[in-house]
Amino acid sequence: MDAREMKIKAAAAALAHVEDGMRLGIGTGSTAEEFVRLLAEKVADGLKVQGVPTSERTARLCVELGVPLKSLDELPELDLTIDGADEVDGALNLIKGAGGALLREKIVASASARMIVIADESKVVETLGAFKLPIEVNAFGLVATRIAVERTAARLGLSGDIAVRKSGADDFTTDGGHLILDASFGRIPDADALSESLNRIPGVVEHGLFINMASLAIIAGPAGARALTAKR
Repeated sequence: MDAREMKIKAAAAALAHVEDGMRLGIGTGSTAEEFVRLLAEKVADGLKVQGVPTSERTARLCVELGVPLKSLDELPELDLTIDGADEVDGALNLIKGAGGALLREKIVASASARMIVIADESKVVETLGAFKLPIEVNAFGLVATRIAVERTAARLGLSGDIAVRKSGADDFTTDGGHLILDASFGRIPDADALSESLNRIPGVVEHGLFINMASLAIIAGPAGARALTAKR
């Protein structure tokens, strides 16, 4: 089973949790896109859902495939969000944001009664941090914000390169018009402490640590999909 087949397996298992009439947060990324494709087939067969996309990229795919969409202002309370992750630990804490949609992903997940994560086995880790932590920041005061992030990390015993994400020769810009700092910490022993500390930096808009947000992770491997619940 190749990587795409595993993503499809995870997406299919998550689709079983979608019920007729649901208000559904729809995630961003390659695994979430497989979910959108499967969801669109169900919608074509008569499933009634209203989706809130977490990025312009996801919105375009949903429109192309015929998945009905609403804005989060129109549907401010959601039943379920299904989204991917870049890392998942045993407590179902996550690193997200490789696609640059972490702010909208977190807003949508927070507006949902439940969040289900879909991923392949390679995303499951004992300790978060091997994947670069995306930190969405305001362009104003970028250097000062990066220094504040570096000092905050150092106080928590973290080190590593913190670089502005690029898209070709230009700075990558999020759907919200912000920049992203990618922090290569390698290992984050206390994700809660880092999350709280980053939230106190004025130039930080949001970060890719999703703490205590997912209620279930569906992980696909060569043998198929399995469900993980939080060990807290």
